[in-house]
Amino acid sequence: MTRIVVVGSVNMDLVTTVDRRPAPGETVRGSAFTTVPGGKGANQAVAAQRAGANVEFVGAVGDDEFGAALRAVLADAGVSTSGLRTVAGPSGTASIVVDGSGENTIIVVGGANAAVTELTATDLDLVATADILLCQLEIPVPTVLAAARHARAHGTVVVLNPSPVAELPAELWAAVDVAVVNEGEAAQLDSALASVPYVVTTLGGRGAALRGPHTSLTRPGLPVAVLDTTGAGDAFTGALAARWPHGPQSALEWACTAGALATTKLGAIPALPDSAAIAAALPR
Repeated sequence: MTRIVVVGSVNMDLVTTVDRRPAPGETVRGSAFTTVPGGKGANQAVAAQRAGANVEFVGAVGDDEFGAALRAVLADAGVSTSGLRTVAGPSGTASIVVDGSGENTIIVVGGANAAVTELTATDLDLVATADILLCQLEIPVPTVLAAARHARAHGTVVVLNPSPVAELPAELWAAVDVAVVNEGEAAQLDSALASVPYVVTTLGGRGAALRGPHTSLTRPGLPVAVLDTTGAGDAFTGALAARWPHGPQSALEWACTAGALATTKLGAIPALPDSAAIAAALPR
């Protein structure tokens, strides 16, 4: 079983459903509101766990009611929370508006995620002994760099989802083995990605593409009835990391299927498919 350490964010998603998203200055009526656990780090951790990996999570929640709920959700999904600290103040939140076509707009407030400014000796031991380190950019970049540097020094594969896009030090890019980006991120980060051995680009409903040393792969999207695209990219990334030891082609197939299945349900973590669902939906 693949051992993954996720150093990343955990948020409570505040999801409002509308027929169409409002224009600037416009008020529209919503049809539903719900709170759903999320955050790129937590989403990808649960996605990887459900896809068959053994996952440890390093991050922070606040001492508010959201913090306790978020910790419980990770634990209930089987993700180890030994590296999840509780800090004073609010947990991270994401305000999400989902329209009738399933497309979304998201505003993230970091909250406790901003407090992940250093890694403990225990955190570093987890990174050093894992098969894969999985990171995003919803926590401070210096912490991501410290984790990636330590992973590289100990032979742990570094998978980075550089989202939201930020200017990153060359030392971080040099430590990345696999970068997972969408088309917009790929365009913005084109020159930086040239130094990364494997780059996986998600293409929405069209599937995904992978380029690596002496290899170039594409995988078409799985036709599904889309309800909500929130968390689809995280489902893809978590599944890709879980399957990476099986080789790039198998990982890409697994990830595309997981990402598509995640769009068929509302929310992020509640929509993430398990390994049985992914295996059953794989195109034959």
